Amino acid sequence: MRLGIISPPVSGHINPFAALGRELRRRGHRVTWFHMEDLAERIASEDLDFCPIGQADHPRGSLPRSLAQLGRLQGWPALRFTINAIRRTTDMICRDLPDAVRRTGIDALLVDQTEPAGGSVAEHLGMPFLTVCNALALNRDPFVPPPFTPWGYSQSGWARVRNAMGYAISDRLMSPVTRVLGGYREQWKLPLLRVGEEACSKLAQISQQPAAFDFPRERLPENFYYTGPLRDAKPRRNEFPWERLDGRPLIFASLGTLQNGKEAIFRCFAESCAGLPVQLVIAHGGGLDQKAVAGLAGDPIAVPYAPQVEVLKKCALTLTHAGLNTILDSLSQGVPAIAIPLTFEQPAIAARLLWVGAGCRILPGKLEVQSLRRRIGEVMEASSYQQAAARVADSIREAGGTTRAADIVEQSLK
Repeated sequence: MRLGIISPPVSGHINPFAALGRELRRRGHRVTWFHMEDLAERIASEDLDFCPIGQADHPRGSLPRSLAQLGRLQGWPALRFTINAIRRTTDMICRDLPDAVRRTGIDALLVDQTEPAGGSVAEHLGMPFLTVCNALALNRDPFVPPPFTPWGYSQSGWARVRNAMGYAISDRLMSPVTRVLGGYREQWKLPLLRVGEEACSKLAQISQQPAAFDFPRERLPENFYYTGPLRDAKPRRNEFPWERLDGRPLIFASLGTLQNGKEAIFRCFAESCAGLPVQLVIAHGGGLDQKAVAGLAGDPIAVPYAPQVEVLKKCALTLTHAGLNTILDSLSQGVPAIAIPLTFEQPAIAARLLWVGAGCRILPGKLEVQSLRRRIGEVMEASSYQQAAARVADSIREAGGTTRAADIVEQSLK
């Protein structure tokens, strides 16, 4: 079968989708990724086929510039910037993807839940598609807060009203994207989408969350599957100074690939750990230059990239911006986390971390050395955090991961 992938152009979505794509390719399917030309080399490095679209308004070089600008933002400015980028990407997908899919002879599409244009293109072409939730599941539930809020779970009446208001605000914020998509659907003689869930597949919706790392839900469709993290054993750029590990309890720190320019946060991580009997590994994603690394307090192992899962296997704690992939990799190894949520869905991911009891949260505006140092001691000393992380790790092992996700793809498209 010839399968196409539609995904946002960022590592947090590319990495899990690529693992699923490689598993499907291993089973004999042809897998082609569709996106702007800047992703060509990256997708080739993932051992998958690539078909460029959007050359007219997303020429080579535009993606790095956009991501660099986004990396300097956080909070609402970052969210607004992202929504505008999604609007432009939605227009690109709707305009260019149909012809590209016809040329490449694709039989079905695998569409990231955060790129609803992919499903609309599939409807327009009369082909099947599946939804893959590489971020937090966007499916609405009256007692589950919107995925861009820090709110916790509650079954009270006021929480239901609060959540409804939050979803209304979310719809308003996303209206630029909705208008673009609605225009194409009208042109294609497709019914307009009233809520986001209508853009999801009727065949299968695959989420890389484990069930244990979500709030209780009442309205998930029968075709929704929690498979856990989408990972495989493909080696990555992972040169790492293992010989520098000295046996002290290990702490891993990362701000992901989009927020790694926050030098002040990395400095706070280093200063907080410098006075403790621990060893710190910082994966800064290229966000720190050599001068900044040399100026970090203590003697942390600071590298642009680290073999994240392999390092986490040796860790006692993770310091993170609450990106979903870092949190899931940490919990997969039974390692609790301290979250400093910066933007996007990170506040909602941190709220789930609190809900399951596998870590704690410090708001960026309240992050300082003494408070972080106290939290590090608290999480590393209290067994409840490790026990909660271990429960999520059990859920992840039972969920099936990439193998089960590929099974669902094949069974749904038979």
